[in-house]
Amino acid sequence: ERMADRLSIVSVERVRAELDKLVVVDDPSAGLWFLADTGLADLFLPELPALRVEQDPIHRHKDVLAHSIAVVAKTQPRLKVRLAALFHDVGKPKTREFTEGGTVTFHHHDVVGAKLVRKRMRELRYSNELIDQVAKLVELHLRFHGYGSGEWTDSAVRRYVRDAGDQLQRLHILTRADCTTRNQKKALRLQRTYDELEKRIAANADDHAVETMLVEHGFERILLERAATFHARGFAVRKRVSTAQRLFVFANHELQLPILHQLVAIFDHRRNLVGRIHVHEREGDVPQKRLA
Repeated sequence: ERMADRLSIVSVERVRAELDKLVVVDDPSAGLWFLADTGLADLFLPELPALRVEQDPIHRHKDVLAHSIAVVAKTQPRLKVRLAALFHDVGKPKTREFTEGGTVTFHHHDVVGAKLVRKRMRELRYSNELIDQVAKLVELHLRFHGYGSGEWTDSAVRRYVRDAGDQLQRLHILTRADCTTRNQKKALRLQRTYDELEKRIAANADDHAVETMLVEHGFERILLERAATFHARGFAVRKRVSTAQRLFVFANHELQLPILHQLVAIFDHRRNLVGRIHVHEREGDVPQKRLA
């Protein structure tokens, strides 16, 4: 502690490397508390001790620093998600306000925090790629709380996935770890709600895979022209129009990939199939057999 100021002679790259080593140990809690309590963090990571601010009494940890360290310990020992957990609430000190009722608010601390993350990580000379990834996780870590009890539309779910991009799995980990409430009923409710969101994400991913495959194989026109025939053959197809794009997806979310592969194989010979459909239509006999 007495030699804390000697840290100024150590290169930024060395300091960053030691921080990286600390955050990926199984439980970095003791080391992070040491940095905050001895004043070392003030020299290269002042956002950490600045988290000693009160949050609402519902949380198990009354100050944001204790909460943040607990979130870090709950995540997997991987650098990106651990840095995101460490930084996820750094915007709270700058956004803290008190309401007339005495409660504490931190409106937009996710956006403010993402900006602070970029600034601090640049000063620590992290790569631009890692800075972008961690800042994105910090900015999105509150998005789930707008989900409520499942009020999001499918479009909102897809937007959540699209905004997270290749950080979606890390966002899942961070969001779940961010729940440190001592109210067990609330914790269980949040867990169940996020379980449902992940199921909806998986279902929408299946829809997107179907849509992509259909577009890549040039099936859009045939799907539109022959929707009734597909329905009769057990492939319920619906057309959904939004302001941004037209989506062609299968109504049955339980559609298995082998069936989809059969569909692709059939349409690899679509000229013959369309010819047969025309014959059936002229004869008034739409084939009813379900594809197996």
